Amino acid sequence: MRNYKIAVIPGDGSGPEMVREGVKVLEAAANRFAFRLDFTTLPYGGDYYLQTGEVLPNGAIEELKKYDAIFLGAIGHPDVKPGILEKGILLHLRFELDQYINLRPVKLFPGIETPLKDKEPSEVDFVVVRENTEGLYAGCGGFLRKGTLFEVAVQESVNTRLGVERCLRYAFNYCREHGKRKKLTLCGKTNVLTYAFDLWERVFHEVGAEYPDIERDYAHVDAICMWMVKNPEQFDVIVTDNMFGDIITDLGAMIQGGMGIAAGGNINPQGTSMFEPIGGSAPRYAGKNVINPLASICAGGMMLGHLGEKEAAAALEEAVMDICATKIKSLAAGRMGYSTSEVGDLVAARLAAGA
Repeated sequence: MRNYKIAVIPGDGSGPEMVREGVKVLEAAANRFAFRLDFTTLPYGGDYYLQTGEVLPNGAIEELKKYDAIFLGAIGHPDVKPGILEKGILLHLRFELDQYINLRPVKLFPGIETPLKDKEPSEVDFVVVRENTEGLYAGCGGFLRKGTLFEVAVQESVNTRLGVERCLRYAFNYCREHGKRKKLTLCGKTNVLTYAFDLWERVFHEVGAEYPDIERDYAHVDAICMWMVKNPEQFDVIVTDNMFGDIITDLGAMIQGGMGIAAGGNINPQGTSMFEPIGGSAPRYAGKNVINPLASICAGGMMLGHLGEKEAAAALEEAVMDICATKIKSLAAGRMGYSTSEVGDLVAARLAAGA
């Protein structure tokens, strides 16, 4: 039997409840498709930090490298200063585990409302490939004369040939394997960021020459935002840098119905990857059994696909789509028509039953 070791980090706020339902559905998938998932729960998050004074213990990164994947709930604690957990866990894991791709499907499911007028599920269905370990998130910069009238703050965007090329190559391969129209759009700002995106654009076309079956397209980031709202159907796969990817994927979450359905993966194609709902920890809903777990469940589906269990991943997505079309009243917490655990039960039962 195929066996996978999964590190589970429930995290903060409503994260543990979302993860609980994600694990429930993943176990239903494993039972149906005859593979095994060995889950190990790790305590990292706000409570762990408050109790120990450390965000991650010594040896945590090396230990996590032994797992096939990480299933994350949410990070963000009201009693911990913003930035400590986000940098110490999320960014630290992405960088140290070299999860250089952030993969974000933007897909409108049947039955889910979108703020875009007259748009159907077939018209909101694309993927964003975001470079995940460079750019403005590399942390290069600093202050000069901090706290004075003459203060200077510098934050540098770091773009290496290696980092740019491996992201673009992943995007071309992803488009070749999964793209509906075999069209890859580079999102940048070549008219202003003339150094960083000169590199991106040159490598985009150099690598693209090796993929004659993939149509190459370019748009400035501001135009991308405009077209995502007006004509999202024109996109197949979008590839971009770290900061622009961070911004446009939140817009993508809104046009696919909201944070309650949006899932993402932090991918190291040769190492340990991490999968998570892209929303926050929503501490005000914690412990009330009202948070929407569908984003976490969808993140689990992405994890299965990454592990090679493509049939199970497809069946999980079909189960979620069916529940969205026939059961769920709203993606908003407390307005789904079902509790958090009941939504997990619905998806797990639909998945177990098959077509």
